[in-house]
Amino acid sequence: MKTRDHDSIVSASTIEGNTVRTLADEKIGSIKDVMLDAESGKVAYVVLSVDTGFLNLSSKYFAIPWSAFSFHTEIDDVFILDVDRERLENSPGFDKDNWPSGPQRDFVNEVNTYYGIEEDFGISERESSGMHRSQSSDMDRGHRKDLL
Repeated sequence: MKTRDHDSIVSASTIEGNTVRTLADEKIGSIKDVMLDAESGKVAYVVLSVDTGFLNLSSKYFAIPWSAFSFHTEIDDVFILDVDRERLENSPGFDKDNWPSGPQRDFVNEVNTYYGIEEDFGISERESSGMHRSQSSDMDRGHRKDLL
């Protein structure tokens, strides 16, 4: 991932495995995955795998809001997370062998609240307009036909 060019659009596959460091340049761990909301197209959260040298929680992943990260401007493939050990240790996460499944709105809102992100996750524009998924899919297909 090229951060020097300040590209604001990156592929999810280039983010996986990127190093995460503190503001003091201490290595926290790496990005394990990026969780997307299929309805809205937004990043729900980033899955952080913490190095055992930073925290002794090798069996747990942490869910971090995308907006909590910043990019290292001089080194490619490095994300910066302004968090101390204690705050990270107490942040929402899950066991490596038991990833969240099913509706995750409450979990994502808990993550956002913990990191001070003021976004109510889970109500897409389609839901707020009263449109069902099948209706919106039909509408999307119609718009695509109009574009052809």
